[in-house]
Amino acid sequence: MITIYRKKADTTLEIYQEPTEGCWINVVDPTPDEISRLQKLGIPQDYLTYALDVDERPRTERENGDLFILLRVPYFQGKTVDIPYVTVPLGIILTHEFIVTVCRFENDVIQEFTNGRAKNFSTGKRNRFVLRLLLGTANRYLGHLREITKTVELLEDELQLSTRNKEVLELLKYQKSLTYFTTALKSNELMLERLQRSQFFKAYPDDIDLLEDVITENQQAIEMTNIQTNILNGLMDAFASIISNNLNGIMKFLASITIVLSLPTLVASVYGMNVSLPLEQHPMAFLFILGLSIAISMTAAFVFYKRDWF
Repeated sequence: MITIYRKKADTTLEIYQEPTEGCWINVVDPTPDEISRLQKLGIPQDYLTYALDVDERPRTERENGDLFILLRVPYFQGKTVDIPYVTVPLGIILTHEFIVTVCRFENDVIQEFTNGRAKNFSTGKRNRFVLRLLLGTANRYLGHLREITKTVELLEDELQLSTRNKEVLELLKYQKSLTYFTTALKSNELMLERLQRSQFFKAYPDDIDLLEDVITENQQAIEMTNIQTNILNGLMDAFASIISNNLNGIMKFLASITIVLSLPTLVASVYGMNVSLPLEQHPMAFLFILGLSIAISMTAAFVFYKRDWF
């Protein structure tokens, strides 16, 4: 799908049918015909292929004056899947006339601009718009990391009383997501440092400052990911032990109950034998035996309680 946008400062984002100078062409999972259409606009096929390859790594390239930036952006697949948060490549192609963004999936970074949530940007100011996209990517990582933190805290409360593996497996899902985030953020960092060394955004001091903000936000996301990863690794180990201890406690309780209940059975079995026994002719024999059984059970229960076996 190809959508062409154009926006000037302090105006709404308008949709165009044909590319014009200063426009933004957003491409999502293009068909072969759409790829051919983009090639006619002078966009190299390699740039489109790289952006649509889900395993491609972040980097920058320049060809015939055009700048190609490939970064990995966070993508939320849903909480019911094996890995809720992954990363996907987003290609940004900066030409002399317009900007092209290419991605195989609809992602939150692009939707923030297309839905009007992003403010103070213009498609005509191509360099500034690219930096806004990079900053939006770093902020989206931070937003997803906060959501992961909240989810892990909820799972932590459930795990304290859990005896099953369900909650631990849920933690494992988010641990996988953090691994994807760590790899993508570090690759993005190398790409941003390369952009900074290239001095491509040196024309305007504001652009240089904005690029530094992007690098700072990306580093913050890396640190936050590392912290959350370390916390999650500790939780996985701790709660594996907690689940084992909870299960041991249940087994200990059931064993104690079994012993306490077996003692009256033992007394009743003895007095059920066809031999001469004490009190067998006594009219209160049943009550004596019943009281003896209760006394033995209560004594055993008291001893188990004092030893914290219940």
